Amino acid sequence: MKLIPRSLQSRISWIYMLISVFTIGIIGATLYVGISRAVMNESVQSANMAISKSGTLVEMYIDRLKVLSTMLAHNPQTIQTLSSPSQEGEQEELQFIQLALQSDPNIKSVIVIGKDGYVLSNEKKLNMRRSSNMMNEPWYVAAIHSTNPVLTSARMQKFSMDKNNWVISMSQEIKDANGHNLGVVLLDIEYEGIEDYLNDLELGSGGFAFIINSEGGIVYHQDPSYFTDPAKQEQLRTISMSKQGFDASANLLTYRTKLRNSDWTLVGVSSLDGLRQVRKQLLLSFVLVGIGLLLLIMLVSPFLAKSITRPIRRLEQAMQKVKSGTLEVSVSETGATEVQGLAQHFNTMVTEMRRLMQDIETKEKTLHRYELSVLHSQINPHFLYNTLDTIVWMAEFNESERVISTTKALAKFFQLSLSGGSEMTTVENEMNHVAQYLIIQKERYGEKLQVRLYFDPALASKVIPKIILQPLAENAIYHGIREKEGPGLLEITALPADDGSVRFIVKDDGVGFDPDTRANTEREEETLRTLPKLGGVGINNVDERLKLYYGQPYGITLHSRPGEGTTVTIIIP
Repeated sequence: MKLIPRSLQSRISWIYMLISVFTIGIIGATLYVGISRAVMNESVQSANMAISKSGTLVEMYIDRLKVLSTMLAHNPQTIQTLSSPSQEGEQEELQFIQLALQSDPNIKSVIVIGKDGYVLSNEKKLNMRRSSNMMNEPWYVAAIHSTNPVLTSARMQKFSMDKNNWVISMSQEIKDANGHNLGVVLLDIEYEGIEDYLNDLELGSGGFAFIINSEGGIVYHQDPSYFTDPAKQEQLRTISMSKQGFDASANLLTYRTKLRNSDWTLVGVSSLDGLRQVRKQLLLSFVLVGIGLLLLIMLVSPFLAKSITRPIRRLEQAMQKVKSGTLEVSVSETGATEVQGLAQHFNTMVTEMRRLMQDIETKEKTLHRYELSVLHSQINPHFLYNTLDTIVWMAEFNESERVISTTKALAKFFQLSLSGGSEMTTVENEMNHVAQYLIIQKERYGEKLQVRLYFDPALASKVIPKIILQPLAENAIYHGIREKEGPGLLEITALPADDGSVRFIVKDDGVGFDPDTRANTEREEETLRTLPKLGGVGINNVDERLKLYYGQPYGITLHSRPGEGTTVTIIIP
């Protein structure tokens, strides 16, 4: 099995398809990598912006809460109420607390605690540890010194897994004019207040966000199990300290943003599902487009290859015609520059070949005419001498009528031999020419020579080479009838054959000869070839002329038997 096609058209088609596949693959891969990288950068930037935006919203919320706690701590009514032994202005302070609650629906409670355990709050029943000297309470001391929000249970109770009881607690110390501690303002904000800003983050199916404080404590995570599972907490701490950016192996983006005015850090981990989906869709699109282009190329490449090879095929067909002998061909000089050059050179070559063939043909015709002239010029001068001697002899015996008829026959004979300088004559003239010759020979041989001539009148105007019968008649007389005892008969006929050719038959009943006996030796064979020439122009002369005119298949056919005579047949197409 041959894997490589042999035809130029098939090879061009295959090469074009291979180059196209390679080109489509390179372009597709380059575009895929480039677009994927651009989409990845856009996805990373979008994820970073989303995390930063959520962090900014949390920062703004914390700032607002700090402002609110500061307003409560520095409110003159609050300072007056805690400074007065009788807690004057308590109702006004409670009204101020209600205004604070109304400013933010996520504020669960506002608690003002004096250093002596006095409490003002929107909640009537408080379950929290108090004493006459709050400085002895650890949580109170921690609240005085803390400036950061803290995740805890409501009213500083023991932390539980009841998510609905979680709060973000903000504290602010209350001081008098001299800077002495009067108490603490506590704001308990519902956990959902922070959670609402982070739950809407689009971080993908495998992504998540969490807030961690400076001590490694988890402040926020959507999954509550991270607040009790040490292993999971350690995992979050590792992520918070890992290198920021996109991890291609895990297909995860890690981004951290420090929240202003707190010790919190917001960490976002995005799985970039959009990037994965875009890459999948992009790859599918490239594959489909590539398959479509390949199918189109498979349909177009044969036509393209055919258009390229068509001039070459025309050139090949023209060469086949030249090979078969047809020189009347020409190739249109179209196609590629190289093919145009080939076609131009081919046309020049064929034109030059035609010119050379015409030159050869002209030279052959000239040589042909020269050879025929030489053959015509081989008329035996003895025939003229013998004829004139016969005329003189008849004149001496005062046989004027015979002299006149013989002279007229001789004149007519030479007139028909010349035939105006033409190499051709008609059947009628050729039969008349040999008749004049036989009239002259009849005067010489008398009753010994009997003649019978006939030709079909339909052949009268048929054009044939001249002087083809007289040499055969001369040969029959000199080598057949003259050697015979008694009279001899010479018959010359011209009849049409079934295939449309003309058949001339020159038959005598002379002595004849045996061709096989004469061909025993090379010398005898040479004698056989030269023997017919004893009678003038000769049989070989006529045979060579016919072959020059009509080709090798035509010429003379000779049959002879000793004592029976000789029959010579000429067939002319």
